[in-house]
Amino acid sequence: MAKRAHPREEDVRIRPARSTRPRTKDRPDYSGAVQAYVIAVDRGRITCLVNDELVVTAMRARELGKKSVVVGDHVGLVGDTSGAEGTLARIVTVNPRRNALTRTVDDSAELERMIVSNVDQMAIVIAAANPEPREGLVDRALVVAFDQGIAPVIILTKTDLLEEKSAREKITAFLSGYRAIDIPVIETKRGADISAIRDLLAGKVTVLLGHSGVGKSTLVNALVESADRVTGIVNEVTGRGRHTSSSAVALALDSADGRAGGWIIDTPGVRSFGVSHVDANRVLGAFSEFREYLDRCPKNCSHDEAGCALNELDGTSDRGTEIRLDSLRRILKGSKSD
Repeated sequence: MAKRAHPREEDVRIRPARSTRPRTKDRPDYSGAVQAYVIAVDRGRITCLVNDELVVTAMRARELGKKSVVVGDHVGLVGDTSGAEGTLARIVTVNPRRNALTRTVDDSAELERMIVSNVDQMAIVIAAANPEPREGLVDRALVVAFDQGIAPVIILTKTDLLEEKSAREKITAFLSGYRAIDIPVIETKRGADISAIRDLLAGKVTVLLGHSGVGKSTLVNALVESADRVTGIVNEVTGRGRHTSSSAVALALDSADGRAGGWIIDTPGVRSFGVSHVDANRVLGAFSEFREYLDRCPKNCSHDEAGCALNELDGTSDRGTEIRLDSLRRILKGSKSD
């Protein structure tokens, strides 16, 4: 058997270093990045508005790491910011947010999802019927609104469906608890004059939040003629609406009739709205009308026990107070959202 020859020095391959470029701690300078406003996010493509008129499509840069980009963000762009068809800029910075609307899927979930940022108002849209309003969503939305310093307002749609006196009385009782804590309530129906809603939204950034089928897209189409948001129907069996909006989008409001402009952000209909990411003490802060009772509760009170001062309100004749108290206790117990 032939002996193996010893390898010659010139036959030995030397693996080159992984990188010949010395590492540096210097980071790119993005001080000259073009400032823009995020108006839509859809499957990795982010639509931005530059100087209130130029629409630029962008993607999130790797430099942002895990930092999300949502509608309402003010961001810095680099690359091709011409807005020409087929071009793609990069979002390299996200300016500090003054607030954010976030939720978890339910109260047992740990993953917090941001929906929009930098808003002035939250319009909680509920329908008088088809589907019937649920106090769970309203109260949970108020918890996040109060926690983030977002002014809440309730918009009641489909009031034309309240033909029977009993139905009207039921809705009046439902809304009484919210009116009692000075939350504006505006009622409307398809084809009605929406001047009051326009006045409320003028000059502000307002996010619409509500279950599917309550009429958010119909309302947006009435407020913004060019919106062309798809509307859907409500399932007669389940009483739930079909999702017609797949992502949030910000739409500019006209500044006609002496009103300031503003923005309205339409969001997909929510099936659940968990608030497990909000501290329990901040949850209590959203129910300011119970403050005098909460101050008299025992230390570490669960607010659903024998010694709880809130028990003094049980059996009250005020249906609105009963609804609010029930919602508070349901949220604190961590039940799933309505």
